[in-house]
Amino acid sequence: MPPYAAQQTRNILIIGSTGVIGTYITRAIVDARENFERICVLTTEKTLVEKVQDIAALEAWGVEIFTARLESERAVKRAYEGIDTVVSCVGRAGIEKQINLITWAEQAGVRRFFTSEYGTDIEYWPESAQEPPHQLKLKVRAHMKTMKRIEHTYLVTGPYSDLYFGTMKARPELGEFDVKAKKAVLLGDGNGPVSFTAMADVGKFVVAALVNTNASRNATLIVHSFTATPHEILAEYEAQTGTKWEKSYTSVERLREIEKEEYQVYSALATVVTLRRIWTEGGTLYKYYDETILGHIETETLESQVAANIRKQEDGEGNFPSLLRKLSLF
Repeated sequence: MPPYAAQQTRNILIIGSTGVIGTYITRAIVDARENFERICVLTTEKTLVEKVQDIAALEAWGVEIFTARLESERAVKRAYEGIDTVVSCVGRAGIEKQINLITWAEQAGVRRFFTSEYGTDIEYWPESAQEPPHQLKLKVRAHMKTMKRIEHTYLVTGPYSDLYFGTMKARPELGEFDVKAKKAVLLGDGNGPVSFTAMADVGKFVVAALVNTNASRNATLIVHSFTATPHEILAEYEAQTGTKWEKSYTSVERLREIEKEEYQVYSALATVVTLRRIWTEGGTLYKYYDETILGHIETETLESQVAANIRKQEDGEGNFPSLLRKLSLF
């Protein structure tokens, strides 16, 4: 093997496997388990109790389960034993905890760490360094640069179409597509393209990056499923529902006003507003994408994602998946 060639990924530890994006990433890795020797999950005692069926589903597929608080160095390092690659899927509440997780991974001999980057490019524009939602991820990247041996992979996906194509009950003004009411609130002037990634495709791209170790070694990979404007999304909803919808618009200027209001009251929606403003301003449009270097990947389309969201809204399903349902084990 040439000295510059990355070693093959064989033993994986997933952190945050039952979260919103973690379920899709975990499912994709389990579906591709013939490529790996060990698939392990690090979770908490609380998750073992609250998501007992999900954990049972993973165990039925031969996934090894480790429990630990992410603050416990001894327990985390025990889970790292024999692991060559860590895939972190932690949510925003756990982003900063990755700093210690990365340090301990290097000390334990882990070769590669996928940080929880799935989403907007945090280094897209010079202004990105000042965007509030990016601060902790930027801090994690800065820490990664201080590491001596461990390699990294950053997977930039842009917004999840599964969540964008739906309702925004907390504040419809932030953009929504309401199937039952046949109403849409479009962001900007409706003509600004947004690069989307379906959550199932995020999992596929992670697996492709795990398998294609040379292409993903110490790399920032920008991937997507499709690009569409709010007007194109609405047109697809109208075509599939067979009716004309009522529509309104929220300008970028109005998004900035809402953003300021939400931050003033420390609202959980503040991050959502900032991200939607960034997307509307063109912050997901890249000069190039990296999925071709990862091999042929069959991705979701505008049509398939609208169809899936129509079914979801008509069936009354929430946005947060279960490994039990996603893995279809029982």
